[in-house]
Amino acid sequence: VQLQASGGGLVQAGGSLRLSCSASRSVVSFNTMAWSRQAPGSQRERVATITDIGYTTYADFVKGRFTISRDTAKNILYLQLNNLEPGDTGIYYCSAYRVGSPRTYGQGTLVTVSS
Repeated sequence: VQLQASGGGLVQAGGSLRLSCSASRSVVSFNTMAWSRQAPGSQRERVATITDIGYTTYADFVKGRFTISRDTAKNILYLQLNNLEPGDTGIYYCSAYRVGSPRTYGQGTLVTVSS
């Protein structure tokens, strides 16, 4: 599978962005899809996950600010980022997982939040 993330950019604190991840196959063919992020000098951390039946989970630091969703007709995974903080700065990656296969990551998209 190929995953292509886009939508990152520079935004001021309190602003919003919507990240997109285009998949080369049906987004519901995966057991889970997720967004992760990696800040400079830090390890990658999971931000949000959506299952094949649409169940979503979020990291505690999201605090209701982010929403993961998908368009099953277009095979696109989204991450809506609201009320962004400087600590949200990093490279955001989408990924897909099917039982029996390793998790696949796409290339990242950079989000920079200025104070």
